[in-house]
Amino acid sequence: MSDNVCLADLKRGQRAVIAKLAAYDDMRRRLQDIGLIEGTVVECLGKSPLGDPTAYLIRGAVIALRSEESGRVLVDPKKEDEVKLRYGEEISALTVSMEERVWD
Repeated sequence: MSDNVCLADLKRGQRAVIAKLAAYDDMRRRLQDIGLIEGTVVECLGKSPLGDPTAYLIRGAVIALRSEESGRVLVDPKKEDEVKLRYGEEISALTVSMEERVWD
């Protein structure tokens, strides 16, 4: 049984590992171009006041995705502990600290 959930289901501050992209053609290519590749650790930084888009920390960059896009990315929240972050042990979201207060 799979423990995978959609990227859109992550809560603020929660990390997960990308398990699969359920997108094809141009959408799949776009998601891969912004760093959403199987095995990559992502962190949910927060949702906008109306809930869409959501900001994620992906490979050291803050990326905002609409729920339509993030719903096509399957992640495994339990596997994050097994994968070592490639861009530093603890990447904090301090770069978005002002917006963070507004988002949630």
